[in-house]
Amino acid sequence: MTDATGGGRLVVDGLEKQYELDGAEVPVVKGVTFTIEPGTFTSLLGPSGCGKTTTLRCVAGLEHSNGGVISLDGNVLSTGTKHVSPDRRDIGMVFQNYAIWPHMTVLANAVFPLQVSAKRLPKQEARRRAMEALELVQLDAYAHRPATALSGGQQQRLALARALAHRPKLLLLDEPLSNLDAKLRDTMRHELRALQQRLGITALYVTHDQSEALSMSDRVAVMNQGRIVQEAAPRDLYYSPADRFVADFVGRVNMIPAVVRSRDDSGDALIEAFGSRMVTPCPPAIGTGADVTVTFRPESVRWHDSAPDRPNVLPARVARVEFLGEIVEYEAEVLHGETVVGTLVARGAPLRSPSSGSRIFLELDPTACRVLAA
Repeated sequence: MTDATGGGRLVVDGLEKQYELDGAEVPVVKGVTFTIEPGTFTSLLGPSGCGKTTTLRCVAGLEHSNGGVISLDGNVLSTGTKHVSPDRRDIGMVFQNYAIWPHMTVLANAVFPLQVSAKRLPKQEARRRAMEALELVQLDAYAHRPATALSGGQQQRLALARALAHRPKLLLLDEPLSNLDAKLRDTMRHELRALQQRLGITALYVTHDQSEALSMSDRVAVMNQGRIVQEAAPRDLYYSPADRFVADFVGRVNMIPAVVRSRDDSGDALIEAFGSRMVTPCPPAIGTGADVTVTFRPESVRWHDSAPDRPNVLPARVARVEFLGEIVEYEAEVLHGETVVGTLVARGAPLRSPSSGSRIFLELDPTACRVLAA
């Protein structure tokens, strides 16, 4: 398995899924549509109950969809009436709890799916492929250990090896890192992404952790209440959220109410917020006089001891300073005269940070501001 396995092209078109609750049909997935190109990594990101895991389970064949089409490399896996069984979908899946069989050795865990699947392999070939998969995740030296003797991180690797052993076109991962401690989760995140890129396998990853989604993915689809509300590359998603939900869910964000006072031909707008006026790019659909919300990330705010001769500067007083190691986060009360008119959160390097109670001036980078219709 040292060479790339090659990934399939997954197309999900208008996926619907309902559950029956107290005699009524409750929609959980509502017309979800997305495509994952071969060899790329896509994450479904969203809060608990948004439908992301149900979507993944429909792709896996563990749930019967009520409508829409799921296809892999042009082969239809699911419609409202057609349902291909999970063992015939050419997928591998890693579950949140790993689903390791405790009574088996590491090797037996990796071999077992190859001997019971629709594409059952001869014993020696199954063993060879299982050992290749274990070597890939650096567990070949543990092949004959009981699975219960593995650490949490090693069990996660074993679950991954088992999913990859039959060389699937699509790898599905359902929050596989959530049971690991923070440091190990970071390590496994990098290892998993590097392995996916090395194999060239197509991957669909479900998580509620925005750091995982942003750091690992080629594309991220944010779900809310059964629908995809925005799909984009991680950087575009972070800096150009489509609405308040995406802005608030994907990382720390400041959101301030404002009014558009005027516009110019370049696409910039003069916006009044906190009693001060700022200049920022503004979507053409938002007209003069509109109430808007301006969003920007804490790291895009700079602070100064004295007011710079530039636009987008707000006088403020530091209310809280929190040292977080690689960064310092501080909360500042925006002032209009001596009156506190709002609060902003900013982040910066720890070597130079304002002190609590000090008067400062906050400068907002206009290119980092996103104006959303209120």
